[in-house]
Amino acid sequence: MNKRFITIMTVLILGSLVLAACGGTATETEVTKKIKVCQITDTGGIDDKSFNATAWKGVQDAMAQLGVEGKYLESKEVADYEKNLNAFIEEKCDLIITVGFLIGDATKAAAEANPDMKFSIVDYTYDPPIPNVVGQIFNTDEAAFLAGYLAAGVTKTGKVGTFGGLPIPTVTIFMDGFARGVAYYNQLKGTNVEVLGWDPANPDAGLFSNSFDDQQKGRELAVSLMDEGADIIMPVAGPVGLGSAAAIKERGNAYLIGVDSDWVLTSPEYADITLTSVMKLMDSTTFQVIQSVIDGTFKGGNVVGTLENKGVDIAPFHNLDSMVPAELKAEIEQLKADIIAGKVSVK
Repeated sequence: MNKRFITIMTVLILGSLVLAACGGTATETEVTKKIKVCQITDTGGIDDKSFNATAWKGVQDAMAQLGVEGKYLESKEVADYEKNLNAFIEEKCDLIITVGFLIGDATKAAAEANPDMKFSIVDYTYDPPIPNVVGQIFNTDEAAFLAGYLAAGVTKTGKVGTFGGLPIPTVTIFMDGFARGVAYYNQLKGTNVEVLGWDPANPDAGLFSNSFDDQQKGRELAVSLMDEGADIIMPVAGPVGLGSAAAIKERGNAYLIGVDSDWVLTSPEYADITLTSVMKLMDSTTFQVIQSVIDGTFKGGNVVGTLENKGVDIAPFHNLDSMVPAELKAEIEQLKADIIAGKVSVK
């Protein structure tokens, strides 16, 4: 046996011993599997400047900060939901994120048929919980409470208004928080600012467009509220609110509070009438769910966006910053801290 052969064999044996001591093969130890996060949009598309885009920002943040792989499929119609879910199941994504209540049934069916896969759905929850699905829900009443307090502090007529798309919990939670924020301002200041369109104690009398896309209805409701004296209006009805914004801009004597996203950014044509927006920050909750997959702490149930974890908030005042007195700004910041600390209840 020549010396060269002995040397080669010795190197191979020593290399094998080192790899064994390290606990595996070179492929296993040198290459770390990248987590794949896959998002399915609703029919609004990835650039909707609302739920889909904000959730995708959470995935992009995780790509940049946590090193995950991210991809998405857009749903052009409701029929695409099941097809897109099946495509990502076939790809064996480590986490499949779906967006909105319309994809709720399809997500449930896919999760129950694939119990070893992980899912998260934005702005939806299941009762009872599904073991491999995390619902992302939001305490929007916390942020809306701040918006109501703000509205009560800047109204000139002593009347503010709100209306919803449909009388469902994800809508009325905004309206509840808004009305209670106004009531809290009245309690502290001894004022009597009136909320038109909603009373948490009498929900049957609430004002609703019964649509999330009829902008003409939004225009009509805003005109009605302004005719009654409201000079600040919060429509909680998706694109219907754009009709309200147009009516308010034309009338020129009232202001808008947006919902879901920062309307100054998503609808800049109404920046001069948008006082603030009550935001659901889906990027924050989406990032939290992705982090749990990486940490190995993922479990079915809910992640709740709050003021404390920055899952909800009100937007900056932007063009109307000078309309909000410094004292009122300070009160709102203190109120936020008190809600987080449990000193003030929004319920």
